[in-house]
Amino acid sequence: MTDQIASEAHAALTDCDREPIHVPEAIQPHGLLFVLDRDDLRIVREAGRMTSLTSRASWLGCAVHEFLGDTLGKRLKALASVEQGFAGRWRAANGLDYDVTVRPNAAGLVLEVEQSSQGAQLGVELISRLDAAAAALERAGSLRAVCERAAEAFRALTGYDRVMIYRFLDDSAGQVVAESRSAEVESFDNHHFPATDIPRQARALYVRNPVRVIPDSHYEPQPLLPRAAEPLDMSDCGLRSVSPVHLQYLRNMGVRASASVSIIVDGELWGLVACHSSRPQILPLEQRMAATNLARSLARQIKAKGDAELYRERTRLRQLEHELIGRIPVDRPLADSLAAQGRDLADLVDADGVAVVGPDGVARFGVTPADSAVAELAEWVADQPSLRPFATHVLSQRHPPAAQWATEASGLLAVRLPGEQPLTLLWFRAEIVETVRWAGNPSTAVKDGPSGVLTPRASFEAWSETVRGRSRRWTPAQVESAGRLRDALLDIASVGQLRSLNRTLQASLSERDLRLEQQGFLIREVNHRVQNSLTLVSSFLGLQARHAEAAAAEQLNEARRRVRAVSMVHSRLYRAETGASVDMARYFAELVEDLGGSMGADWLAQLDSDLAPVRMDASRAVTVGLILTELIINAQKYAYDGEPGPIRVVLEEEPDLFRLTVEDQGKGGHAVGDGFGSLMIQSLVGQLGGELTYRDASPGLRAVLKAPIGGG
Repeated sequence: MTDQIASEAHAALTDCDREPIHVPEAIQPHGLLFVLDRDDLRIVREAGRMTSLTSRASWLGCAVHEFLGDTLGKRLKALASVEQGFAGRWRAANGLDYDVTVRPNAAGLVLEVEQSSQGAQLGVELISRLDAAAAALERAGSLRAVCERAAEAFRALTGYDRVMIYRFLDDSAGQVVAESRSAEVESFDNHHFPATDIPRQARALYVRNPVRVIPDSHYEPQPLLPRAAEPLDMSDCGLRSVSPVHLQYLRNMGVRASASVSIIVDGELWGLVACHSSRPQILPLEQRMAATNLARSLARQIKAKGDAELYRERTRLRQLEHELIGRIPVDRPLADSLAAQGRDLADLVDADGVAVVGPDGVARFGVTPADSAVAELAEWVADQPSLRPFATHVLSQRHPPAAQWATEASGLLAVRLPGEQPLTLLWFRAEIVETVRWAGNPSTAVKDGPSGVLTPRASFEAWSETVRGRSRRWTPAQVESAGRLRDALLDIASVGQLRSLNRTLQASLSERDLRLEQQGFLIREVNHRVQNSLTLVSSFLGLQARHAEAAAAEQLNEARRRVRAVSMVHSRLYRAETGASVDMARYFAELVEDLGGSMGADWLAQLDSDLAPVRMDASRAVTVGLILTELIINAQKYAYDGEPGPIRVVLEEEPDLFRLTVEDQGKGGHAVGDGFGSLMIQSLVGQLGGELTYRDASPGLRAVLKAPIGGG
């Protein structure tokens, strides 16, 4: 995307993000909506075509059983005590059947009456179709095949003219990765859509409410009456009226009816199943439920295929690493040995070229910039703060001077071997001039019309944009492989240095061994004293807690847990096998067990964990350990009021990121406090450069921390 397009799209995105789409105070006309008083189930607000569907102009002030009848009224009263549910079917004055559902809301109970299919499929038939579709997804051999079969299955289930599997990209724009359509409608396969088409607050609603249906984009909204001082939050309502901007957007596309089903992978919105029809079309409740289940099957297969492909790539790369390392002699200078393995180094990470920058100069193989440019890049890489490999497919965005070398080096993967004679490995990927097909010009995505009214773009004709300065992306497995190669080369360099020292210092070998032994003893002694000091502080806090009042004792015990979290990381750092990084799975397992033990046997039995083997620099490990301690303490204090209850800790790894989830099944809700714990969590999350969000876990609360694994 050019700078001008990016700027205009950003401004449009900001406009769209401000639209309050969750409180439209109106519904779509294919049903009725009532707000009931929670105590006596009387109707306090209503919306819809009352006269045509009920032969009565208004039901305000009436008990709900007067409208639904005694049988449905009794079932609704029973459902009022649960979270939400299907009450049954009701026949309208027009002779059609309607599905009745209820869900709680801050304003009371929200009752929705939506037109049903009039000829519902037998449950066994619907389940059989879903099972066959899920089996077809399982048999697909690749992610692309999974999406293609899913598009066919959703179209067969819903009957829409066009069904697209739409995936969100890194910049929140989207791409159609699979499509099933009738011959009469236009294809959008492989087209891109700008981020403004689905603004931020709409994406949040797609996570919360996985199915969104618009039976007729030409509808007239039905207002919610009477007006109230506080608008009704309709985030979970299927009948919620749609943004006028989006309705005009659909009409501009020639779409009369639409449905969107969320594809949620690991709690994140991966994409959407977007369904379009050129005619009005109802998607009744049972089909929406079936579509939701099919979307969950699709999400499971997307995750499974992605995990399997990553595993196969990691296995292949480990084999290549072993072969490459086995061919490097330890009795030659490392830079010379690597320069002789240029082809194998490039093949390891599928690079177009590779450069080795050592103490004696630059050695290049394949497509690379000139020696002077390579040397300048090596110096720049040396200044990067992270210990992890540096990787980018848009080098000029990270290092603007590199724009002049974009043809040979739009992508860069680099590792640095520190030491007395530092060495830098640079892998390059050449520029790929890409033509991106957009569904309409993205620079016209959303504009301010007359009087500041938002208006969507009018044209969706294919529009192409040439993108330069980018290469193929480095995969997470390739970045990991570069990091493992660096560690192996450091070992080889260490062996070579030791052999050299052995040859030149034979006379002083005994003295050297003695110094090493003394140094090791000193390190162990320092570690022992630090541990003793931390243990002394912990014991002192525990002693003070036993003699303090309840409130002070709890604060002292919380401080004690924080000291233990730091102590555990420090202890692991000085174990021989750990080095400068910490295995977060082992560390968290010990930390959770220690925290549970300090809270009592009843709490320890309630703690559960699922921890991926993520390695992290020690300084960041301390910070994350403190955050985990605070989140568990908060769950203990606020979710269960100090009584034992289930707490689950999950650690997962994403490309360059980790995700830590602490979930309870308590009373839910989260309020930002100004106490020490809340302020400390905010500060620690800021140090990590991460983001901490709280979500309703139904029941309970889910706290999710996402942050870079490295500090760069």
